[in-house]
Amino acid sequence: MNEASDITLLEGERIDDLQLENMRIIQRSGTFCFGMDAVLLADFAVCRKDSLVCDLGTGSGILPFLMYPRYHFRHLDAVEIQADAADRACRGVKLNGLDGIVEVHNADLRDIKAVLPGNRYDAVVCNPPYSRADSALPASSNEKMLARQDCSCTLKDVFKAAAYLLGFHGKLYIVLPAYRTGELFSLAEQHGMQAKIIRFVHSYVSSPARLILFCAMKGASSGADILPPLIAKDPGGNDSDEIKRIYHQL
Repeated sequence: MNEASDITLLEGERIDDLQLENMRIIQRSGTFCFGMDAVLLADFAVCRKDSLVCDLGTGSGILPFLMYPRYHFRHLDAVEIQADAADRACRGVKLNGLDGIVEVHNADLRDIKAVLPGNRYDAVVCNPPYSRADSALPASSNEKMLARQDCSCTLKDVFKAAAYLLGFHGKLYIVLPAYRTGELFSLAEQHGMQAKIIRFVHSYVSSPARLILFCAMKGASSGADILPPLIAKDPGGNDSDEIKRIYHQL
């Protein structure tokens, strides 16, 4: 692992400590920064030590940096369309001493066949843009717009890329707003996958689901496990015990 002083930071950038086995991430003020959804997805996604993993839309590299201390996967290819974010992820790889384990590709996932080989990955993870381009409020920067709105890749693009990348019985792990649940089931089936693990995230025990954590398996038979709901806050508005566990254990 490199010292922070060995890494060049550009104007407006900072190094944030992830409080996880000395993992750190380079982020820039005024651009999209990771939130709780990435932390929940990193906890939800499961891979073995010998796994080959791909992260579609890695941003500054948050999912690889959260997942590696837990699973010590063999290799992860991280794909990111935005050059600035991909550069931060590359420097984050060096900062965290993950050279040779995490490789960042500044590429468009819609052209994934020109970037990575198909039918070989054990797991694909993705924290995609939450909103359709025609249904979201304008973002304050181009990077935030691409992270939040599907103007550079749709959910269908994500499933198409994952279907190409995954080997037989490989798994796609994804997090989205709960109102898009129907799309997840439909697109999984269209691309030769079946929903296998589902978990809804609620702000409070009495509130509607806000997010869905969704796992689909390539080439699987039908039948899914519905996990108990994840409740983010206790009645007093404090983090629930499970949220505390996730942030402590990741």
